[in-house]
Amino acid sequence: MPMNVSIKEIARRLKISPSTVSRALQNHPRIGLRTRERVQELAQQLNYVPSATARNLRSGKTFMLGVVLPEIQENFFSKAINGIEEVAFARGYTVALYQSHDQYEREKQVLDVLSRQVVDGVILSVAKESHQFDHIQKLLQHQIPLVLFDRIPPSIDTHQVSCNMEMGAYEATSLLVKKGFKRIALLNGPASLVASQERYEGYVRALTEAGLSPEPALVESVDLSTEATRRIMEQWLALPQPPDSVLTFNDYVALDAMGVCRAKGLRLNTDISFVSFANLPMNAYLEHPPLASVEQHPYRMGYTAAELILNAIAQPQASFEKVILQPELMVLS
Repeated sequence: MPMNVSIKEIARRLKISPSTVSRALQNHPRIGLRTRERVQELAQQLNYVPSATARNLRSGKTFMLGVVLPEIQENFFSKAINGIEEVAFARGYTVALYQSHDQYEREKQVLDVLSRQVVDGVILSVAKESHQFDHIQKLLQHQIPLVLFDRIPPSIDTHQVSCNMEMGAYEATSLLVKKGFKRIALLNGPASLVASQERYEGYVRALTEAGLSPEPALVESVDLSTEATRRIMEQWLALPQPPDSVLTFNDYVALDAMGVCRAKGLRLNTDISFVSFANLPMNAYLEHPPLASVEQHPYRMGYTAAELILNAIAQPQASFEKVILQPELMVLS
């Protein structure tokens, strides 16, 4: 049976024009019913598959989404990808994945490529090194639909999906307060991220409601690198009154900070305790996991981001949507 049969081949066999075959395959009303039936029957017999290129030319679309993430190997982002693909494939779209590796220049290069209309829309979680966002504005100026998720920079007016980090930090800090901790530190993420500010606000609100004053010396932002986390943790442990507990930006930061404490001979969850974000599966295998971790629902976040971008592609003039998911504090030990 012939493979990769073309419209011209079908036209030749039926002795009609290729344009008639094309219209018949699309059920065009100008083509008579009998002709449509003959064309579609032969196309089925020959295993005709419509050309993706031709479909794209007719629609003016590529039917591809660009997804730009800091690191695919991170559990959070791999779960988000699963959600994105679930929606995209069901709607006839493919997904092109790009990693910024948390580098501003790499993220900038990727968005520059995507701005040349190689995709119909972009889903982006920004790199930790990104402190200016002209490259994102440039993408929007090219009228490429964009959804920002999880790591969202300030002052970018577009579709967004996030988790309520202020509430997550409030509940995590409140848990430490209820357990009797007094010197609660915050090991936060890059100040350029909205989520970092939200964590700080939730942390401060919980302390204030408990009658505790936030201590500036116990609040630090790191670039999420192991080196920066270890340096801050060592500084805190060297204080005359070190923290008795720490709220960290995510579980990876918590693991790095906990490693410093173990190296200093401290007993986790006895001499010092941690609460965190991300609820990584690896926590279940730790002898001394954080007391709790905030579940941010990455699969649902990715799923929602894909729905938003496909809606934006279909309705480019629609108002921007900002979806905020509610976190869940998972008590681990």
